[in-house]
Amino acid sequence: MEKDGIILRIQKYIVSSQHQSLINMKYPIGIQNFEKVRDDGYVYVDKTALIYQLADTGSYYFLSRPRRFGKSLLISTMAAYFSGKRELFKGLAIDKLEQKWTQYPILHLDLNTAKYDTKESLDEVLNMKLLEWESVYGVGAGETSLSLRFLGIVKRACEKTGERVVILVDEYDKPMLQAINNEALTNEYRDTLKAFYSVLKTQDGYIKFAFLTGVTKFGKVSVFSDLNNLNDISMDKRYIDICGITEKELHAYFDEDVVRLGMLYKQSTDTCYAKLKEQYDGYHFEADTIGLYNPFSILNVLSKQKFSDYWFETGTPSYLVQLLKDADYELPDLTQEHITADVLNSIDSMSQNPIPVIYQSGYLTIKDYDEEFRMYELGFPNKEVENGFMNYLLPYYTPVKKTDTAFFIASFVDDVRKGRPEEFMKRMATMFSRTDYKIVGDAELYFQNAFYLIITMMGFYTDVERTTSEGRIDMTVETKDYIYIFEFKLDGTPEEALRQIEDKGYAKPFAMDPRRLYRIGVNFSSEKRGIDEWKIE
Repeated sequence: MEKDGIILRIQKYIVSSQHQSLINMKYPIGIQNFEKVRDDGYVYVDKTALIYQLADTGSYYFLSRPRRFGKSLLISTMAAYFSGKRELFKGLAIDKLEQKWTQYPILHLDLNTAKYDTKESLDEVLNMKLLEWESVYGVGAGETSLSLRFLGIVKRACEKTGERVVILVDEYDKPMLQAINNEALTNEYRDTLKAFYSVLKTQDGYIKFAFLTGVTKFGKVSVFSDLNNLNDISMDKRYIDICGITEKELHAYFDEDVVRLGMLYKQSTDTCYAKLKEQYDGYHFEADTIGLYNPFSILNVLSKQKFSDYWFETGTPSYLVQLLKDADYELPDLTQEHITADVLNSIDSMSQNPIPVIYQSGYLTIKDYDEEFRMYELGFPNKEVENGFMNYLLPYYTPVKKTDTAFFIASFVDDVRKGRPEEFMKRMATMFSRTDYKIVGDAELYFQNAFYLIITMMGFYTDVERTTSEGRIDMTVETKDYIYIFEFKLDGTPEEALRQIEDKGYAKPFAMDPRRLYRIGVNFSSEKRGIDEWKIE
């Protein structure tokens, strides 16, 4: 059946055009304007039924989603809808749902357009936007502060047009995220935005609809502390797929593209879908909900017809690394975090816990939920994120330069594949010998984090396991021809490490395995801040 399906779909390409090697699909990569997407014929995954549901059932909403997840396009779609531009929605779900198509005054604020490094930088952005709105709706006497000017604009816009105002805010949290390691500046931004957004509550009679998006949700004394009318739909199952691409949507909109991708990689369509799922799916913003694909990654892989880590090519915020380091975070815990909903869904700028920020930024996602203890289990959503994040962290936790990471990991993998444990250990010792004294800090924590990163990166090319029923093995690496069992000691001896391998029976599961097995005991010296010695059996 699969073979027949592929043949039929290949025939469609041949019949459609003899001169086309590519499908005439236009991918809106980097395009965040809904009107441009529709007018210029780009593919649009229809989310308009959910937009209608939001507008029909409430007025004030907040949505947190990772970067490059479609938030800006969602805001732009809402702007077009509330502007009454029905012609743009022909053939979409909302065209049949909406009957009135009223044109409302739109106040659209995008905070993703500036660098926020001083108190004045935020004030300047807000002032420029207020001046733009005041040129349309006028200036009120006595409106001296930013919040008072915003309040006056909302009131006059409603009175001038006869319709209540629609307020759309994109990346509301960008200023505070950029200042997250600067407590004083974060507080300045928070106070400014708190007063500014308070208009959403005080001017309720003049507001039709308000929608705010961002990567994070700041808690405690936050910009939202007084907005008890703001409905946070970030973990609302009804709106889980308002951003992102579902499995169903992938098949409905991009099936032919996936067929073509599979042909290029000499894979069946089913195999290609499975690889896309493994690489880009897996985002869950509440327990027991459908997985979501990162739309930026999916559009890129189908457009370029090449698997790659596209999300990471757009950059990873350096503040995430700083948060991990400041908290002395043990990196192996990234894949076994358990956290309550109130902590997960809200960031306290005063907290030392980096996990909520990392989760809301899209590097971790919900894997499971314990109903009894109301605890969420977190983990990496997919291989693109795990591989990309580990790759990004490696230069910060080891002496390996960013430009050398690929060669560095390839060399290790080559050693283990060819049965060269002595060369592997020499390479490892050389790496640690380059470590700057200043970046080590706590020796045990440093060794633990450095090895975790190396193990994880190798695990993309070899089979790496870390636990058995008998105890916890520091590292087991398996290849087609070899098995390596590593045990590490801090300020001990290689003999102690080898004895633990024997006493704990770490090699027993491989007793009948025909592959060559190596037992490797390694000692780290906190004084030398590197590998002191090792022994191989």
